[in-house]
Amino acid sequence: MADTVETDLITLPLAGLHAELGAKFVPFAGYSMPVQYGLGVLGEHIWTREKAGLFDVSHMGQVRLPKAALAGLEGMIPADLLGLAQGRQRYGMFTNDAGGVLDDLMIAHRAGDVFVVVNAARRAHDLAHLRAHLSGVEEVTDRALLALQGPLAEAALAALVPAVAAMRFMDVAVIDWQGATLWVSRSGYTGEDGFEISVPVDVAEGFARALLADDRVAPIGLGARDSLRLEAGLPLYGQDMDPGISPVEAGQAWAIGRARRTGGARAGGFPGADVILDQVAHGAPRRRAGLRPEGRAPMRGEVVLFAEVDGGAPVGRITSGGFGPSLAAPMAMGLIEAHVPADAVLYGDLRGKRLPVRQVPLPFVPPGYKR
Repeated sequence: MADTVETDLITLPLAGLHAELGAKFVPFAGYSMPVQYGLGVLGEHIWTREKAGLFDVSHMGQVRLPKAALAGLEGMIPADLLGLAQGRQRYGMFTNDAGGVLDDLMIAHRAGDVFVVVNAARRAHDLAHLRAHLSGVEEVTDRALLALQGPLAEAALAALVPAVAAMRFMDVAVIDWQGATLWVSRSGYTGEDGFEISVPVDVAEGFARALLADDRVAPIGLGARDSLRLEAGLPLYGQDMDPGISPVEAGQAWAIGRARRTGGARAGGFPGADVILDQVAHGAPRRRAGLRPEGRAPMRGEVVLFAEVDGGAPVGRITSGGFGPSLAAPMAMGLIEAHVPADAVLYGDLRGKRLPVRQVPLPFVPPGYKR
């Protein structure tokens, strides 16, 4: 990477620690991000599935809102936020008037405020969007954000912060660690049990080192984060969701709260509600599908899909794809026209040659969340 590009990138607060740990860096969403360490992407992926992986996700946007903003925020999102209990968080999506997705985000209802985490590439957009509709929007700039993911994540984090062992999936808590205030959620984007921990920048390195001192924990980069979330069937904004893809098409209709659906206590009232609720009731023109290409060659985003091995018009496209280390085989997700049977074999155009692709249920790997 050229030096001129490097100087344009934002560095993470823990960049020095990542370099010390042998990280390779890549540009992502305007940041210089660790993509892998000594284990390599495959090794880091398997480590997280079996033990506990530590990810630096400080590029994500952290935002605080006053509790009074919860009702206004619900008017921007199809989720049921007024029914969100204190101490819990919920997944949501900003939508546009056409029913597309502007970003996806996590919303936590805490004792003193509402805490929101947004995608790095959409941080500026989301802050402006929030400030155009709500008062008291505060960007948090003095905290790092770490994710500890995997079946041994609870044991490793509880060794430092015992209170986390009592948390359930999607619980949030404010917990002390050596005089520092941690904002903890039991969530993540790998399909495994785990936690996201917002920690003050001035103690973030010490906290990360304390976790890494546990031999159950290893540093994990952006490469394995992507393969983990894909195996878990979790969509990525900018690939599997965007302003031209609705929540229903993206397979995220489950996040549209019952109270916000037709006949619900607070039906509609969010941008694109007419389009989205019609798709919930009658179906969308496209659907997200899990895909298993035959052979060993991965099919990545934007590969065009056909119903026939020769001729015919496209019936879809791959939105995310790669190699699944847990599957030892390629995997992908795609948008398929609704009229195509769910059991039909499709054909991906890979460098001018159409290769067969099976449609399969998502996720590829069963989730390990603690309920």
